[in-house]
Formats: sequence, structure tokens, C-alpha cells
Amino acid sequence: MEKKIQEGAEESRRRRRYSAEEKLRLVAESEAPGSSVSLVARKYGINASLLFRWRQLKESGGVSGLQAGEAVVPESEVQALKLQVRELQRLLGKKTQEAEILRDAVELAREKKLPVARGLVQAGRHSVSAVARALAVARSTLHRPLSPRQPRRPDAQADAEVLEELKAVVGQRATYGYRRACAVLNRQRRAESKPVVNPKRAYRLMRQGQLLLQRHRGKPTRTHEGQVMTLKSNLRWCSDGFEVRCWNGERVHVAFSLDCCDREAIAFQAAAQPPTALTIQDLMVETLEARFGPGTAKAPHPVEWLSDNGPVYTAKDTRDFGLGLGLRVCTTPSYSPQSNGMAEAFVKTFKRDYVYVNELLSAVHVLAHLPAWFDDYNRCHPHRGLKMKSPHEFRTANSQP
Repeated sequence: MEKKIQEGAEESRRRRRYSAEEKLRLVAESEAPGSSVSLVARKYGINASLLFRWRQLKESGGVSGLQAGEAVVPESEVQALKLQVRELQRLLGKKTQEAEILRDAVELAREKKLPVARGLVQAGRHSVSAVARALAVARSTLHRPLSPRQPRRPDAQADAEVLEELKAVVGQRATYGYRRACAVLNRQRRAESKPVVNPKRAYRLMRQGQLLLQRHRGKPTRTHEGQVMTLKSNLRWCSDGFEVRCWNGERVHVAFSLDCCDREAIAFQAAAQPPTALTIQDLMVETLEARFGPGTAKAPHPVEWLSDNGPVYTAKDTRDFGLGLGLRVCTTPSYSPQSNGMAEAFVKTFKRDYVYVNELLSAVHVLAHLPAWFDDYNRCHPHRGLKMKSPHEFRTANSQP
């Protein structure tokens, strides 16, 4: 009994095939007086839409349409389309030959190619990019004015003044390249109502004055395709730690938190002893109050707290404490420090611009100067990701009134 049921189910799942004669007979019966598509469909157990489709195929192509199962194109229309295709192929071959002849002619008269290209652009019949692509001419060359002009000579007196200002900036911040030095200089010139300096001009003057940094040509051994940056502030905070070795052999351990949008170093904890889970918990509270106001017990919306897999971050007490503050505590994959790349980049920048260029007499000396270094970073350090603004300038410009 079960075998018969299974065989019946298999037969019902099979798609029935109808011959052209059966289709014609069913269509004719549906067209008979007093009959309809729905009545014939119910009578023979087929879908009404299928029968209606057969009627359309019969009206458009007769028996051939029913046999093919698709719309039939008249023979005259097929012949007309074939003639049109042959004509298009002939025209395409002719135009291809003409294009090759013109390209060869342009190559022979290479010195006259630019005037021809500019003439085509002035005619206005073709776009600049199309002319540049067809004649193999740089598009920037076609955008230049046609009338020759004398090259602009730099103002020696103004350049000397700018160079002295750049020397003063580099003297205070020896680790800054030409872009950051130019950003700091423009900040000072705007305050004095002076015209700003173009970064290319700053590069030229710093190269003449031998003020450029040595170019780094090393390649990273590991790359990371993830994105740590966020589009708004207070959506993700990253945290990490680093160590400062003093000249007398003492060490200062620093743990910090950083916003992944505005790059501000929100808070830090520093001591001569290695950080513990309580240190990170204090850092979480200080970060929360710095962003949402003193006395804030819980974040108004979920904020991601990103860190590496250090024991002080992965401790159960730290994770539970962070969840209680409304933080979504998460860590990077194992052996993947680049997944917390923004915090790693901050450590490199902070050591290069502050630790390595200042006196590190003792742990007490470093602990006394750390607040000033963090404040200077937030107020003065330009970031390329912030359009050469400091974190404080970026937050001020994007703060809602």
C-alpha cells in the first residue's frame, strides 16, 4: 500500500508533456460556443494560465507556435533582421578601418597631434575624454589654456618668510612631515589673518631647506582588510596600552581609550606598575564620563569597546563591568594586532612625536608630563583622515549647536 502511494506521489510530481495535437484540441474546445478556458482547464486538470498561453501561441504562430512553446516570428521579419545585421556589420568594418587609418595618420604626424585634438575639443562635438582616448593625448593637456603663458615664478621674499615659519614649526615638532607641518603652519597663519600655504609649496620649500623626513620604504608583513573607523563619534572606542622606558631604568605603563571616528584620546591611565583589570575598569568609567558627562552610570546607546586579547581586557570582571556600563566589549582575533589598527597607529604616533623627542629622566618625570602630551595630541596633531584637522578641531567643527 505504501509503495503504491509513493508511486502515485512520484507520478503527480512529474510534469506532463502535451503534444501539439493535444494542445490544438484543448484550445479548440475552449473556443467552442458555450465553453471557456476555465471550464476546459478544470475538466482536464490543467492550469488555466497554461491553456490561455496556448491560445496566445496559436494566434501568433499557429501550430508552429504550439510546437515550439514560444512566440513565433514571421519569416519576413527574420529576413529583414538578417539584412539589418549584415548592414551593421558592413558599417562597423568600414568605421573600424577608418579609425585605424586616422590613428596611423596621427602617429605619423605626432608633433601636430595636440593642435588637432584641441581643435576637436573646441568644436564641441566630442567630449574631452573621448578625444583624449581616441588620439592618445593626456586629458590634462587638453584642459590647459591654448594661449602660451609665462611660467609663474615663485616670490623669493614670500618663500623665504614661509621657509622661516616652517623651520620654526619643524624645530618644535621634529617628527612632523611636510603635510602636518603645513597644517600647523596654516593654523597659525589663519589666526594671524595671513594667506594659507599650499602643501606642494611647503614640500618644495622644505626640500630646499632639507627639512623633509627620510622616506620610509618598508612594507608591512601583514595586511588587514577590516575597517575600524566609524562614521560618527561615540559608536566605537578602541583601547590599548604601551610602555615608556625611562633613562634611569624605570618603566611607565599607559592604557588609553580612543574614539574611532574623531581620533581623540579620550582618557588614559598611567602608573609605574603594569595595568590590572581594575585599571581598565577605571579607564572605562573615565571614558564614559568624559564623553557623556560626569556621573553617567550607563551609556545612552550601545558603544563598542574594542581591544586586543590582553588578560586585563579579557578578564571576566572587566567584561561584566563593561556590559554594566552599556559597552559592547569585543576583542580582536588572535595574532591579529592590525584588527585594532587605529590604537596601534596611535601608539606609534605618540611614541614618535612625544616620547622619543622628550626627556625621560624618571617615572615621576614622565607621569608629570603625560597629561600635557595627551592634551597637545588632541588639540594640535593633524590627521589625514580628518582632513588635516586635530581631533579637537574636528569635534568642534562637527558639534551640533
